[in-house]
Amino acid sequence: MTDKPVVLFLCTHNAGRSLAAKVLLDHYAQGRVEVHSAGSEPGDQLNPAVVAVLTERRLDPAKEFPKPLTDETARAADVIVTMGCGDTCPVYPGKRFLDWDLEDPAGRPLEEVRPIVDEIDTRVRALLSELTGSGT
Repeated sequence: MTDKPVVLFLCTHNAGRSLAAKVLLDHYAQGRVEVHSAGSEPGDQLNPAVVAVLTERRLDPAKEFPKPLTDETARAADVIVTMGCGDTCPVYPGKRFLDWDLEDPAGRPLEEVRPIVDEIDTRVRALLSELTGSGT
């Protein structure tokens, strides 16, 4: 049993939005939150534009890869944040769900992906503040 909150970021392909959210929350939380990400239909590779934006911010997404959602991961989460997976994201009774309505960065050029990652960054910081009582 841990006192750390557990957050699961969930999107369809686990290649863009949920990847960015996981990397950003991991960075800001500095171990105060356990962070996971998964996809209801995981892609084959990470979104290169999202990887580029994270790298521009001196964050390293190299160890990340699209992962399938597992029952175990979802049940371990205190908060499940869905990002555009609609009906393909299962519902787990008793879990706190947040639905972040965000543009899909898939197939978009870098200049259109930056503001999407900026929005994710803002929401991640707010969630961290709520979960830990402090900002970044």
